[in-house]
Amino acid sequence: MTQHGQPRIRHNDYDVLKPPAPGAWSPTLSVSVVIAAYGHQDKLDLTLAALAAQSYPGHLMEVVVVDDGTHPALRLPEIVPDNTLMITSEPGSRGRSNARNAGFARASGDVVHWLDADMVTFHDEVEAHMRWHHLADYLVVMGYVRFVDHTPGTPTPEQVRDAVASAATETLFDEAASEPHSWIVDLAERTNGLRTERDTAYRVHVTNAASVNARLLREAGPLDTGLVLGEDSELGYRLAQRGAAFVLAPEARSRHLGASMMMRDGDQVRRYNQAFVPDHIPVMRWLRTHPRRQWQVPYVEVVIDVTLASYEDARATADGFLASTLNDIAITLVGPWSEVREDRRDPLRSPMLDLVLLRGLYRAEPRVRYAEHVPETAAPTPYRMLCPAGWVPGPETLRKLVEQAAGKGYGLVGIALDETSDEVIAARLEHTGAFARARLVRADGEPLESAVDDVAGTRWVDGATLGFLPAGQAEPPTRGKVEDPALRREVERLRAENARLAERLAAATSEAEPGGPENGATPPRALGPSATRPRGLLRRLR
Repeated sequence: MTQHGQPRIRHNDYDVLKPPAPGAWSPTLSVSVVIAAYGHQDKLDLTLAALAAQSYPGHLMEVVVVDDGTHPALRLPEIVPDNTLMITSEPGSRGRSNARNAGFARASGDVVHWLDADMVTFHDEVEAHMRWHHLADYLVVMGYVRFVDHTPGTPTPEQVRDAVASAATETLFDEAASEPHSWIVDLAERTNGLRTERDTAYRVHVTNAASVNARLLREAGPLDTGLVLGEDSELGYRLAQRGAAFVLAPEARSRHLGASMMMRDGDQVRRYNQAFVPDHIPVMRWLRTHPRRQWQVPYVEVVIDVTLASYEDARATADGFLASTLNDIAITLVGPWSEVREDRRDPLRSPMLDLVLLRGLYRAEPRVRYAEHVPETAAPTPYRMLCPAGWVPGPETLRKLVEQAAGKGYGLVGIALDETSDEVIAARLEHTGAFARARLVRADGEPLESAVDDVAGTRWVDGATLGFLPAGQAEPPTRGKVEDPALRREVERLRAENARLAERLAAATSEAEPGGPENGATPPRALGPSATRPRGLLRRLR
């Protein structure tokens, strides 16, 4: 625990949290249940009836229902929780994201509990969420949903309220025929309930039954209204970059009335999402496979302070990163850009001439941007590389560095560039989410890096081993054939395999030859590469 009482969750291992048993504690935090609804008044009536029978104290719960343009308009039924409000989304701002954002804007709770308008919650569903949120203020909690068949008119709102109030929700539906939220159940089994998951735990932020600390949600920003599908995953990713930990709560149970869109049209939903969502979520590496294209949110932001650097040193460093085999980057050059002026009559005597030249050099490079100061966070970019001007990475340096950091989950990797002087010259790679969480949990006066080490781990590595060189020793990138390291490794593998097969074939032929070489027979000629491969294969790979 920190001085402020915040537990330190390392990566996503939330075992440090010990929630109280339902009914055996006294809640203090308020919760806003936000429901976006379009049509299906009958299902909304059942959702609200179930919420009216919750075990969580009524004075700590409000419900905000957003009618997303239903015609005729939806209405609040007779059975609703206390403190229930219905609003309507603006005619020019329709869609699930807009509706949920409208509800969030009206919410006053310490926690926002997203809920679909076709869900029947168990009597302690809200309490099961909230008992986690009382333990830490940077959590996203996902309940367990099962999908049930639904016939309009059965059950009635009265039957739902009474069954939920008596803790008998499962009697309302054919539980034996219900289906689980399969991919979440599978993910939980593979990752010990998300405890061993790292950068992709955000995926469980599904807005049919998730809850989020309201402060954290405001920092991350509302749902992206530019996304029609996949918007909840994208917000979950942004929450992760603000330090969120993700909890799976099987005890927070609910029933979805009918099949989900993914269950009905899974292939089409995936096809749609793969076109829109990867632009926003850099850690979807399996969908960002193109070696050259750029994305809306880069995987790594490289920050170079050029305030006092020479044009040559700054250019060498920036060009080195631009030539990286990890192409999914943006470069921020930090300097007093608002003070930079070019003398139009005598340009060679311009004040801050080196900065004038740098701004001119990269004025049309879309991956280079300019800033006066380094922002506190790189969010939503998941990694930030800070490198002093005058040090140049090799083509594979950044890729290797990020792969090592991601593979081990390090929150900070320090790179020693020069240890010959009194003060070590170093670069550093920061994990955005780890630094955000460290800021949330560190004690007064504690170094930020110490908290980062607690929540994610830190490491030092040697820059020369990774391929960093001083600018004066580095070769500048040149135009021409760009070597693909993956292709080179494949060529080397094929050559080694070819040599191994050639040796085996030579040995087998020698043994089969009558008389054999030991009896004076002429051994077969050693097989060259062309003898054991399809003609032209290695030529195409070179």
